[in-house]
Amino acid sequence: MRWPYRIEDWAFALQLGQGFVLERDGEVIATAAWFPYGEDCATMGMIIVSGAAQGRGYGARLMDSLLAAAGPRTVLLNSTPEGQILYTRRGFQPAGMVHQHQGNPAGRSEAPPLDVVRPLTSSDFEAVARLDAEATGFQRRPLLGRLLEVGDAQVLLRQGDVAGYVISRLFGRGHVVGPVIAPTPDDAHLLIKAALSRLEGRFVRIDTAADTGLSPWLDSIGLLQISDALTMVRGTMPRSGPSRVFALSNQSLN
Repeated sequence: MRWPYRIEDWAFALQLGQGFVLERDGEVIATAAWFPYGEDCATMGMIIVSGAAQGRGYGARLMDSLLAAAGPRTVLLNSTPEGQILYTRRGFQPAGMVHQHQGNPAGRSEAPPLDVVRPLTSSDFEAVARLDAEATGFQRRPLLGRLLEVGDAQVLLRQGDVAGYVISRLFGRGHVVGPVIAPTPDDAHLLIKAALSRLEGRFVRIDTAADTGLSPWLDSIGLLQISDALTMVRGTMPRSGPSRVFALSNQSLN
């Protein structure tokens, strides 16, 4: 599949969820993982079958194991075109599209003033967790805790209160900027600019839902769209708002 996961990216994900593998003659030929968010929601991803082993039902076996582990939870995943038939047969429905953008940003990003976006402090965690739950519709406190341990986090301020956040971290070929939680696209721009101002000259990836409207702007600053994935849900889509997710932590953890 040539996905750019580092060993550290696998280790990070598996601290937050459970992975499954299939082996043949002592060699791993397929992987998959799921990530619980409380008793009601979960995400799934890192579903990979080696080229020589594709078309033999291995992906279906792993998917059935994931769904058995997740139980009655609503499940979200982001599917490649190759996986959509498999997921549809297991009750998943289309729920949106994610655009993957990456590259070396053109020019220098100017950080917003510190009274607009500032570094996150430990006292901001509860506000960030509340905003994240409102935007996603489920509780991701363990994920947020781990992201804050390894990433560079900044918060958006409105009248002195935390109104959004961004976290960037090492991932894949460079850095990923996400999650980005904000009330409006303009606010998301501010948070992304703040993150990029600390990543000058670095390779950057951002995954954003198509309906955020961020893709044209990301293209314009040199982060070109290179692929997309179909967001699919099994169960009832979590209700969210008024803030929303403008960028994912990654397509597996969401």
